Amino acid sequence: MKKTRISTQNRPTGEVRVIAGLWRGRKLPVLNAEGLRPTTDRVKETLFNWLMMDVAGSRCLDCFAGSGSLGIEALSRQAQAVTFLEKFADAANQLKKNLVSLKAENGKVIQTDTLQFLTQKNREMPFDLVFVDPPFHQGFVPQVLTALEQNGWLTENALIYVETEKNHLPLVLPEHWKVIKEKTAGQVVSRLIRIN
Repeated sequence: MKKTRISTQNRPTGEVRVIAGLWRGRKLPVLNAEGLRPTTDRVKETLFNWLMMDVAGSRCLDCFAGSGSLGIEALSRQAQAVTFLEKFADAANQLKKNLVSLKAENGKVIQTDTLQFLTQKNREMPFDLVFVDPPFHQGFVPQVLTALEQNGWLTENALIYVETEKNHLPLVLPEHWKVIKEKTAGQVVSRLIRIN
């Protein structure tokens, strides 16, 4: 399996921009890392237009958080709380620094392997909104969706955002899951799934 490597200089070399909400226009530093692929502004804008009525007050889980771009956008738009899962220490530490700079006390970063974390039974409150935006070409999405479904991570009417490469295999979803929005932008396919 190809592993993500963080720049040995351990310094931010890029940035992500918050599109709307409390921190609209804020630019946050991100690390340059192989496999770290912050969601583009165009895709992020589409996603949060889809979620316009669903973010405020929601409990969110940002899987494979990386730069934390999606979870931070949710916090900016009044999400109740966001838990960020990120495997690599340098990326997790940069995300923590960005949350401190925003004074985002309702954001929590857990440095962990997302798949291992989700295969445990959830012993806290389930999530209303989940972002699944893993490194491409690794086959993580089906495993993550199965773990979310089987281990109590989701509320009854949860929304799940899934971002994959264009040539990803078709998603096989449980009967009571429905893709309600889908869009292709370049080589990226964005899907919003609702649990009914």
